[in-house]
Amino acid sequence: MRRVDFTLNGRNHSLNCEDGQEKRLLELAAYVDARMQELTGGSAGHEVQNLIATCIVLADELMEARAEAKALRSGQTPAPIIHEPSPPAPAASSADEAKVVAAVDTLAKRIEDIAARLERA
Repeated sequence: MRRVDFTLNGRNHSLNCEDGQEKRLLELAAYVDARMQELTGGSAGHEVQNLIATCIVLADELMEARAEAKALRSGQTPAPIIHEPSPPAPAASSADEAKVVAAVDTLAKRIEDIAARLERA
């Protein structure tokens, strides 16, 4: 296990991760930090609230991505996301859709694995 140091909301944190996953953990931490800044403005003194709000938004995005992946797997047209305008998507072949579904599933699994490791840390 390796110890990885990173910053969230201007504060230093450390987590253990499996050997070889250091770069991925840093990428994920940077993503969470950027989303937190975007969503909450990074208000000082509100770290817990900022983390909770960011986690809720990320969980919402994950659930929407899973629902979309499930719809694509079943051959249905995914419901549009109402709270975010989206640009028109180019026509995708079923092979492209399969790649997207596989990528979303892989990402969801990685997020779940990271969440499980965070719970154990």
